Amino acid sequence: MRHLALGREDYPAVGDWVSVDERPADGKATIHKILPRFSKFSRNMAGLTTEEQIVATDINTVFLVMAMNHDFNVRRLERYLTMAWDSGANPVIVLSKSDLCDHVDEKVAEVEEVAFGVPIHVVSAVHDTGREQLEAYLGKGKTAVFLGSSGAGKSTLTNWLYGRELQTVNNVREDDDRGRHTTTNRELIVLPTGGVVIDTPGMRELQLWTASDQSVGQSFADIETLAADCRFRDCTHSGEPGCAVQAALADGRLEQARFDSYVKLQRELAFLKRKTDKLAMLKEKERWKKIHMSMWKKH
Repeated sequence: MRHLALGREDYPAVGDWVSVDERPADGKATIHKILPRFSKFSRNMAGLTTEEQIVATDINTVFLVMAMNHDFNVRRLERYLTMAWDSGANPVIVLSKSDLCDHVDEKVAEVEEVAFGVPIHVVSAVHDTGREQLEAYLGKGKTAVFLGSSGAGKSTLTNWLYGRELQTVNNVREDDDRGRHTTTNRELIVLPTGGVVIDTPGMRELQLWTASDQSVGQSFADIETLAADCRFRDCTHSGEPGCAVQAALADGRLEQARFDSYVKLQRELAFLKRKTDKLAMLKEKERWKKIHMSMWKKH
């Protein structure tokens, strides 16, 4: 397997199913093959490089965890939703730390405005509320991943679902309620329900890796619906006559901040696609070169 690997994405990631050759004598095993992935949540690696970082694979549910105190940010949630839809798994929004929020209904309403068709669950490990709602996604054979910022309460939720402390949890800073990256690596944990949960470190950067038009459309269904009424099919919503999106901005039906978020993601994806298309072509050439070299050595 290793001799054909060209990048990080070709090596096993958390959640992968693999075929192995066991060696009972020394208690080890050799991985021969990664089985086909039915879902994959990836991001572009932090920094200036353009390289895929696989966060989790073969997941049924992506729990997008956002604390209801200072971590609350619907613009960031839009980005998470776009990437979650693109992963092939089902996104579920978990609003944690409801015990620290005095305006729960208002926060839920804000999320509902950007999360079309996505389940939203308000939970509190402190008050033990909402556990059953999350366990419904974690039946036998099901896998979910917790994603969110540092301090959102992902490790606390993992411990809560398991029934005892498995993951170390630190207090957040009192001045801004931000976490301290308690979890430093991804952990796959089998729960008493028979399901599996993957706990991940908090993400300070969430750069898009790929996203289809369909996933963007699911995250911004309201804008896509408006765009269908534009006079021109190729309307860019930047000044063309008969633009239904601009009309909605003018009369207040569409929030300017949401439209700006939509445009920003579209531009980012267009730029990323140009870069990744070139990288994909180079990697494909390198892959076939390795295959031919392998065949030549055998003969």
